[in-house]
Amino acid sequence: MDAPQELEKSATNYALEAVRLDKQSSRGMAITMYQKAIEILLKLVQLYPEYNLNKVYIQRAIAYQERIKVLQGTTPIESQAGARKTVESGKTTQGEKASYDELIVKEKPNVRWDEVVGLEHAKKAIKEAIVYPVQRPDLFPLGWPRGILLFGPPGCGKTLLAAAVATEIDATFISVDAASIMSKWLGEAEQNVARLCNSARKSAIDGKPAIVFIDELDSLMGKHSNEVGGEVRVRNQFLKEMDGIIDKGKNLHVYIIGATNKPWDLDWPFIRRYQKRILVPLPDHHARLMMLKLYTRSLQLAPDIDLHELARLSEGFSGSDIRDVCQSAHLKVIGDFFESGQAANKLAKPRLLKMDDFRQILEERKPSVSLNMIASYNRWFEAFKAL
Repeated sequence: MDAPQELEKSATNYALEAVRLDKQSSRGMAITMYQKAIEILLKLVQLYPEYNLNKVYIQRAIAYQERIKVLQGTTPIESQAGARKTVESGKTTQGEKASYDELIVKEKPNVRWDEVVGLEHAKKAIKEAIVYPVQRPDLFPLGWPRGILLFGPPGCGKTLLAAAVATEIDATFISVDAASIMSKWLGEAEQNVARLCNSARKSAIDGKPAIVFIDELDSLMGKHSNEVGGEVRVRNQFLKEMDGIIDKGKNLHVYIIGATNKPWDLDWPFIRRYQKRILVPLPDHHARLMMLKLYTRSLQLAPDIDLHELARLSEGFSGSDIRDVCQSAHLKVIGDFFESGQAANKLAKPRLLKMDDFRQILEERKPSVSLNMIASYNRWFEAFKAL
């Protein structure tokens, strides 16, 4: 197989993986895969300008870029002519770049500890690493951890934990999608990484703690067999920034919290820089019961509802799974109400939620986390845990 065919095969594989992730609603990773496919297609056109399939490659790149814009919630803005101009110049245009402000979210979270149901071990570890040093830094002559890695199944509360601790210490909360900041299609990634960390440092120097929350960390710090674009430079830049933040001689209250569903994909140099590595597991029976109470408190329940039994039946479900079950049961009742024709009467009310409604939903849904996944998390935790 010659070089153009090899590149085309690599682009196709990335595109197929992007489509698969897209269908699974893994937005960040799908964007990353689409971007890698685009970069290889454009490299093909640049290296072989007379190749007879270049028009097809450009059309594919445009289609993938438009899908990225949709996943990001923005309107596609580049025309086919614009894409050709990009290919000819070999550089990204200003219209393709996302500004630093578009890559990050600085909304002040308003999540309290009591809204994070269960996860007592994780909450205790985070309080010891972040909350107590902020409250009494004089009690920590050896300093405190600055890198916190939260890993575990999707939908179990990693983002909630980060938001809750930011609220607790009244920190500047900077949230970034690692998949977005990695790509040169979204701006100058190295500069964005530096600016991100400098912004956090400035906040801490001004007397306000800062938390940088990086979601889908594996897309930034994962193992890569085929590095494309400026990924190596970006990863090295982040290593450099983290070294500056965790420098024990600088007792600034800057914390980098990373969240990942795939800790086994992380490179060892990054794992080492996260002094705290905390498993965020599936909820146990008591946590599921508390979640059911939380999610059903605004619903109209029939007397036959047994939340203890529902907690038993939902074993293996994540926190987001349980929320979806409650929402689906409620939607079922609302659907019955509209289909009965009673909704036209403004005084009519839907019937109460019954136990059978929940049973039916639980029969139709499976947990989003498999037993094999749970075993993988436990194995990684035993190998790398640092509470």
